[in-house]
Amino acid sequence: MSFKDKIVVVTGGAKGIGGACVEVFHAAEANVIILDIDTNGQKLAKKLGEKALYLNCDVSKEKQVKDAFEKLNNQYGDIEVLVNNAGIQRYTTGTDTSEEEWDMVMNVNLKSAFLCAKYAIPSMLKNGKGCVINVASVQSFISQKNVAPYTTSKTALLGLTRSIAVDYAPRIRSVAVCPGTIDTPMLRDAIQLSPNPDDVFQECVDMHLTERVGNSIEVAELIAYLASDKAGFITGQAIRIDGGLGVSIPGSKRD
Repeated sequence: MSFKDKIVVVTGGAKGIGGACVEVFHAAEANVIILDIDTNGQKLAKKLGEKALYLNCDVSKEKQVKDAFEKLNNQYGDIEVLVNNAGIQRYTTGTDTSEEEWDMVMNVNLKSAFLCAKYAIPSMLKNGKGCVINVASVQSFISQKNVAPYTTSKTALLGLTRSIAVDYAPRIRSVAVCPGTIDTPMLRDAIQLSPNPDDVFQECVDMHLTERVGNSIEVAELIAYLASDKAGFITGQAIRIDGGLGVSIPGSKRD
């Protein structure tokens, strides 16, 4: 797949799935803009060199998003691909989540996607076409315990995806990508909260039919495909890349 000279914006692009997206699109000759508050994004852009740019931007804040898109439009031109990947995880239930924590997760995981789409889509329409990829989760469909704000935000991303697909067809496509457990810094940080991180990681492995967790490049390659002309007949859909998580009945034995 070639994205030669196309403008691709990746939120949360400093590391993990976002960082892998940056590398995959850059390898496909795109001009890639990283929007993140993590300065590892600056190191990644420097490593990639030409055609990579890091902008420090809190994508949950409208003024910062507006300023970032104005800057990249002026420097690069009209956008063709937006990957809304920025996300955080918190482990709480509906009754013990504070209002502040709820708002934080919603702002980073959901509001940021709305804001970035709001400022990217007009640029895409000038370009004639575009694609918005929202990184949701397998937990848009199933859920574990103690992730009430996270699973709510990721489920809501499916509605935003459908709305963008309907409102801006045929020029703009929108697709949600729903990963299962992926070996990212966020996963590693999360399992360190357990007294037995190795056991928790093995549980993550065992819950997938593939008997392994995924890696960021696998997700990034799918995102690049869905953003390409090869996937031009796919829009408004939620695509799972989850190693079969949730397919088998809990407690069932496989031969």
